[in-house]
Formats: sequence, structure tokens, C-alpha cells
Amino acid sequence: MRLSSQLLYSIVAAGVVGVSQAASSWGFDEGTVSVQGKSSVGGFKEKLSAQKALSGVVTLGPSDTLKVLLTTQEDGKTKRPHQAFLSVKDVDSGLETSYALSVRESGKGKVELTQKDLPVQFVKASQPLQAKIILGSFGSAMGYDSPVFSLDIMEDPDKPVAQLAKPLRYGKLEEIHHIFRVDPTSPPKIISLVFAGAVLVTIPILFGVWLTLGANVNHLSPALSSAPLSHLLFFGSVVAMEGIFFLYYYSWNLFQTLPAAAAVGAVAFFSGSRALSEVQARRLAGAR
Repeated sequence: MRLSSQLLYSIVAAGVVGVSQAASSWGFDEGTVSVQGKSSVGGFKEKLSAQKALSGVVTLGPSDTLKVLLTTQEDGKTKRPHQAFLSVKDVDSGLETSYALSVRESGKGKVELTQKDLPVQFVKASQPLQAKIILGSFGSAMGYDSPVFSLDIMEDPDKPVAQLAKPLRYGKLEEIHHIFRVDPTSPPKIISLVFAGAVLVTIPILFGVWLTLGANVNHLSPALSSAPLSHLLFFGSVVAMEGIFFLYYYSWNLFQTLPAAAAVGAVAFFSGSRALSEVQARRLAGAR
């Protein structure tokens, strides 16, 4: 019988401790809300209660400053919480923003705000905004989250309200059809004329050098007799290379030009070697 009494006492004591811990919560005391400024509502001041919100509406003018003062408490004892905010919410749209309270170690907290600190949407709200205090910290104590007053924003009649920009939304956009400019088939005419003129100028210079050095066309017949294939291929490869350059300028692209130029270049290299060897043999024989 004695054992059962002790067991019953332990159960009751544990329940009392559990209830006391569960009842631990945050709140505030000595709360006040005031409006300071030059507008008609300037000088407003009312006390705030953690148990009941103000029955009246707090009006904030364009040049006014809203100030909230309070002392944070845990289970009726002054204490500094880990988080303390004044939250302002538009009930219709659901838009909500929070302002951190500056809280000292003594639990004295303060927050100030003006219309400039509020979103533009709040100025256009159709009904008073909901202002609530949010307190919380580490441990088992329940946080405080409850409305304390209603806030009405007074528009400035001399200053138009800024227009709301359309919010950015990520999603599927319309298909983009790219129109690429056609690649030029030939360089600008001025560049072509400059290089064509440079080539034409070298022709009289070439004939002048031949006359000065004493070019002898009588060697054409012995050259063709000794190595006709080499001379003809070499001369033909030079003409063919010029034709490739013309086609590249007129219609061909680079991938068409390079293989043809490589093939003609190989022919020019081997046939030119044989042709120059024949010329060297005639020079060594004393033919001038």
C-alpha cells in the first residue's frame, strides 16, 4: 500500500512539472505604440497588451514615424528573446513583411518605421493592415505570435503613389525565329579593286625586268623538247591555281578551295622541280 502511494505521488509530481513546462511562454509588458510627426495624427500614443489587440486603428501619415516600445518577458520575468519582430500584413493579399526589434539585455525593445519602409502595396491597401508581435527563443517556452493593433496608411495627396512594376515570372516564352544574314560571297569591291590593281601593276614591271636581264624566248623550243610534260604541267598548275583563287572569290567556300589548292600545289611542286632541273642543265651547258 505504501509503495502504491509513493508511485502515485511520483506520477502526480511528474505531471505537475510537465504542465508547468508546457505552460511556459513568451510575452511582453509595458508596451506602447505611438505616432510622431507633423500630420493630423501626430502625437498619437496608446498602450499595448499582450492579451488583447487595440480596439482602435493606428494611422500613419506620409511624414510620420511609428514607434513601438515594449519589454519582453518569459513566464512574467524580463528576458531577452532570440527573435523579436513587428510583422505587418495585408490580410486581403496575404503580403507580409517583418521588422526586427532592437532588444537590450534588459528586455527593452524598440522598433521605428515610416511609410518609406513599407512596400508600395501597403499604401494601396483597401483596409487597415494587421500588425502583430512575434517573440521566440531557444528552449521549451512557447513563442508569442499575436496581433496587437491595426495600422492604416494615409496617402500623401500631393505625391502620387508609385506604380507597381509587373513582377518577373519565369515560364514558357514564345518561340524565337532567328533570321541569319546571308554570308557574303565576295569581299567588298574596294578591296577587290585594290588587289586587282596591285596585280596589274606588276605585269609591266615583270616585262621590264625580263628586258633588263635579257630574257631569251629562243629557249622555249629546247625546253619543251627536253622536258615537255614538266614544263606544261608546271605552267598549267600556275594557271589552275589562279583559276581556283577566282572561284573562291566568286562562289567557292573554304572547304571547296583547300582540297583543290592542295592537289594543284602538289602538281606544281613536282613538275616545277623537274622543269627547274632541266633549266639548270641548260645553264650548266652554257646556254644563255
